[in-house]
Amino acid sequence: MGDARWDDEYDVVVAGSGAGAMTGALAAASAGLRTAVLEKTGVLGGTSAYSGSAIWLPGTRVQERAGIADSAESARAYLRALLGDENAAHREAFLAAAPEVVEFLERDPALDFEFRPFPDYFAAPGRLDMGRSFVPLELPVERLGEVAGLVRPPVDRDRAGRGHSARPMAQGRALIGRLLLALTATGNGDVRTGTPLTGLIVEDGRVAGVEAGGLRLRASRGVLLAAGGFEASARLRAARGVPGSADWTMAPDGANTGDAIEAAVRIGASTGLLDQAWFCPGLRTPDGLPAFTLGFRGGLIVDGSGRRFANESLPYDRMGRKMAAAEGPFHLIFDARWDGLPAISVPPLAPDEQLASGRWVQAATVEELAGEIGVPPGVLAGTVARFNGFAEKGADEDFHRGEDPYDRFFSGGGPCVVALDQAPYFAAEVVLSDLGTKGGLRTDPDGRVLDGSGAPIPGLYAAGNTSASFTGPVYPGPGIPIGSAMAFAYRAVQHIRRST
Repeated sequence: MGDARWDDEYDVVVAGSGAGAMTGALAAASAGLRTAVLEKTGVLGGTSAYSGSAIWLPGTRVQERAGIADSAESARAYLRALLGDENAAHREAFLAAAPEVVEFLERDPALDFEFRPFPDYFAAPGRLDMGRSFVPLELPVERLGEVAGLVRPPVDRDRAGRGHSARPMAQGRALIGRLLLALTATGNGDVRTGTPLTGLIVEDGRVAGVEAGGLRLRASRGVLLAAGGFEASARLRAARGVPGSADWTMAPDGANTGDAIEAAVRIGASTGLLDQAWFCPGLRTPDGLPAFTLGFRGGLIVDGSGRRFANESLPYDRMGRKMAAAEGPFHLIFDARWDGLPAISVPPLAPDEQLASGRWVQAATVEELAGEIGVPPGVLAGTVARFNGFAEKGADEDFHRGEDPYDRFFSGGGPCVVALDQAPYFAAEVVLSDLGTKGGLRTDPDGRVLDGSGAPIPGLYAAGNTSASFTGPVYPGPGIPIGSAMAFAYRAVQHIRRST
């Protein structure tokens, strides 16, 4: 019989259900450990399910199959150039885990990946202009069978309260769906939705289990916290000085309010990077929520004075940080030459709906448009005229838009600086959004959560946005949030297996 103090008993309990959490759960369950996945909301995947699912894990056989000249050495040079050696031990742990976790995952018939070009974000030694990230193959919904409804739908359908369409799951849904398929096949994974983590149970100086959803669940070998950050908590954001707003984050409704981080802090865990996030521009939708926006191929962005303040084609975290340092409100200005938005947005935006809601405004002249958005007409007209001059010259003398391979990646081979000279003109409200906070519990290279003295807390591990990212305030390349979450969750489970 089980211990009456526990409602159920597991070897490993994983809080969260994003890419890191599901990778850790699969690693544990595949090793024969009875594993519980606890998800606060009613569906799995968190922000990972909304993502494009780029996975930045260098030097793996996925890149090798595609003929990409990637290696741990070139990635090491790139990360060192960007991050220095402050977190060298974590960097080396990440690089060592990358090929291991991919080999482990691809041994399972449910998991298939392919390289997809997407440039690294900084001009630094070791950079690959076509990137080193990869994505999961699409997953037919029917292959998941009755558990398909457990995977969080695409952001537009999810916000509207709709489930999946009949089309195959793609991007983040494919990643979560494939991990769920693999976990289910082990026979050792128990998925509990609607089960929020509320506390950690410590016995004899060791984390022995969790309180979640009104239950006491034993974790005889370890607890892995991979439940996202605190981006959706206005209270915690304000306390830690995170730019942006809980109303503007891409976090799913009801998720990512910092519960796991706070539970660990209550038992003595230390934290770091709590003022940091993975930032991005966001276009307001009719319901007021943001649409993650990247890949600008036209238009320009102005601040509250009506002037440009950055290269609009910067990688989204870098552009978000420029916004955090500037004064809003911000607007994307574009003209009728574009058939809708001259950028990529998640979810996609319908121009008619945006205009009808007032999130976008339209005018016959730039000066009239300035009046609509409350900036000086002469200033905005001057900004557009100067930008058009750069378009004629083929060079952005102010912010060098178009000079970097990342800028050119989204231009389709055309120029990155395109004149605004075809009426009518449009303005779309832009806010500082984010893909999640990146500060949280301090960990060692094996994912063990550290206390205030720097010592590991026995039985407690963290990965993903529940932990403080080893990249600090830098976002090196597409998919490093997901890739690092997967790598450190995998390392945490390997440590659990070795130590108990």
